[in-house]
Amino acid sequence: MNTRERFRAIMHYEDYDALPVCSFGYWGETLQKWHQEGHLTDEDMLDQDGTPAADRKLGFELDYIPMIGGHADLMPYFEEEILAELPGGLIQKRDQNGLIVQVKKGIVSIPSEVGHTLVDRKSWEELYLPRLQPDAARIDPDALQALAAENETRETPLALYCGSLFGKIRDWMGVEGTSYLLADDEELYREIIDTMGNLVYDLVEQVLASGVQFDVAHYWEDICFKNGPLVIPSVFDEMVGPHYRRVSDLLRQHGVDIVSLDCDGWSDSLIPTWIENGVNTMFPIEVGTWNASLAPWRAQYGKELRGVGGMNKLVFAYDYAAIDKEIERLKPLVALGGYLPCPDHRIPPDAKWENVQYYCDRMHRVFG
Repeated sequence: MNTRERFRAIMHYEDYDALPVCSFGYWGETLQKWHQEGHLTDEDMLDQDGTPAADRKLGFELDYIPMIGGHADLMPYFEEEILAELPGGLIQKRDQNGLIVQVKKGIVSIPSEVGHTLVDRKSWEELYLPRLQPDAARIDPDALQALAAENETRETPLALYCGSLFGKIRDWMGVEGTSYLLADDEELYREIIDTMGNLVYDLVEQVLASGVQFDVAHYWEDICFKNGPLVIPSVFDEMVGPHYRRVSDLLRQHGVDIVSLDCDGWSDSLIPTWIENGVNTMFPIEVGTWNASLAPWRAQYGKELRGVGGMNKLVFAYDYAAIDKEIERLKPLVALGGYLPCPDHRIPPDAKWENVQYYCDRMHRVFG
C-alpha cells in the first residue's frame, strides 16, 4: 500500500499494512537550528526552508496534508503599510487583513492587535465586500488540470482546501469586534457570515467540477482558545452550521466523505455543530497544552468522529525514554481506528534532531 491508500484505509476503519508517520511541519527557527548543526545542507534549505528534506531525512512519510483549493479570502489583500514608528523599536502597521498591528523588529511572535479596518457596515461595504466577490482568478485551472491527470497514480493523499467560514472574520475584526457586532448589528454579522459561506461553496463547487479526486476536504478556523470558543456556540450553530452542511453535502456528491477541520484551543463545545454538519475529523488534538485526547471524543460521538494530531511534541526536547513513553500512550488511541498520530503543532526549536529521528524510527517499528 502507498501512503494515500493507508490514509484512506485508516480514516474509513479498513485494514492497512502500516501507519504513516505524520508531521505538521516545523518552526522556521527549528529548521535554521538544524541547518546550523549540519543536519540540513544549504541545498536542502532552498526548498521550502528545508521542510521536505527534514521530513525525508527524519523519516516522516506525510506532512499533514498537501492541499489545493480556490482563494477563499480577500482579493486583493490590503497592501501592508507602516503607519508609525514608535520608541523601543516598535512598528505600527496595517497588515494584509486590514488589521492594525504592533510589531518589534527581530521578535518572532504573534503581533499585537491595536486596531481594525473592518468596524461597521460602511467599512464592510466599501473595503471588504468588494474583495470577497466571485472572480475567475480565484481558481488555478492549470494546476487543477495537472492534478486531475494524476488521479490514478497519486501516492499521497490530497486535500481540497475549503478555506474558513468564521476564522477569517475573527481575523479581520478581532474577538472583541465580532462579539460587539453581534450585539450592535446582527443583520451585518449574519451578512458577513453568509458572504463567506457563499464564496466557499462557489469555490468548492468549481474545484470539484475540475475532476480532481480528493481524499479529504479541510477547513481552517482557529476560533477557540484555552478556555473555550471565541464565538457563542448556539450562534455558531445557527448561523455558520448550515454553511458547513451545504458544503459537506456537495463534497459527498463528489465522493469526498472525510472532512477535516483545523481549530486550535478547547473546541469541545463546537464539535456538535461540526459533527452534525458533516465535519468529521478534528485537527490538531492539543495534548501538550491540556492533555486533549481523541478517546473522550470517540466515547461521546462514536466512530463518526476521526482525529489527526494528539502526539505530544514536547517530548522531542527530552530523551528516548520520554519518546518511548509517548508512543506507548498512543497505542490504544491508534487501536480505536480513524486516528492518525501527528505532533499537535509545528515542531519547535527545542526539539533535538536525534530525538525526532528516533521517534520516526520507533513509530515505523511499533506500527508496522
